[in-house]
Amino acid sequence: MLTVGSRPMTSRHRSRATLVGVTPGSHARPAEEAEPKARKPRRRWDWWRIGTPMAVLLSGALFAVSADNSQGTDLRPGRYTDLSSLVSSEAREYAALRQRVTDLNDDIAVLTNSVNDRDVQRFQRRIEKLEDPAGLTPRTGPGITVTLSDAPEEVIAASDQDLNLLVVHQQDIQAVVNSMWQAGATAVTVQGQRVVTTTGIKCEGNAVQLQGVPYSQPYEISAVGDPDVLLDAIDNDAYLQLYREQAAQPDIAVGWELEVEDSITAPAYDGLLDLNYAEPLR
Repeated sequence: MLTVGSRPMTSRHRSRATLVGVTPGSHARPAEEAEPKARKPRRRWDWWRIGTPMAVLLSGALFAVSADNSQGTDLRPGRYTDLSSLVSSEAREYAALRQRVTDLNDDIAVLTNSVNDRDVQRFQRRIEKLEDPAGLTPRTGPGITVTLSDAPEEVIAASDQDLNLLVVHQQDIQAVVNSMWQAGATAVTVQGQRVVTTTGIKCEGNAVQLQGVPYSQPYEISAVGDPDVLLDAIDNDAYLQLYREQAAQPDIAVGWELEVEDSITAPAYDGLLDLNYAEPLR
């Protein structure tokens, strides 16, 4: 039995003494296990330190290429500089599509005529009789041409009149066309396009749309028929009388020209023949 001083140590005390003696040593860290010194963080290059110079160089290169290619002009001009250019472009596109339709209709006619069937031939004869009244055949003969136009720009800028009096509207064109029909015209054209019973004339901004195609002024309306009868109908039309009076006023001065012609050719109508109509709800 071990003794400490005069008191004997039991096995329980001995165990405690051992633990007490070991505990200080077990928690103490040797010198080599001391905390390492904090390392200085590496200097990192943020993405913008590299990206910004590259973007500047790329932009400079693009500016140089653009300046060389433009030769002092605008690389991205507007598609159209004025309404007249827009109308002309749309009219040309429509003319190309209309020619395509004409070509396809010719192909259909050839194929139809090649069919040796009595029913088809009977219907074809009925169609041929209706082609002329429907405006599907060209007409040539004497007649008149009326030209309507907006007031000159200097008049529009200086006039105190209502702007609506200084420009041509769809009802002005319709009044001329209707008077020609009433006078027995065998064919009428507007801007060279054949007018038929399904033709619609309506305003689209500063242009007039005819059969889906926009046209800018001046507007030419021609009629094939007896010139004397056509002139009388126009002279006696109340609406056109008012229009001519306004055309004579210096502060309105809308355009009005009338010309008698020995020969006018009205082409056949070559637009769409399908009819659109509304049906009542049931």
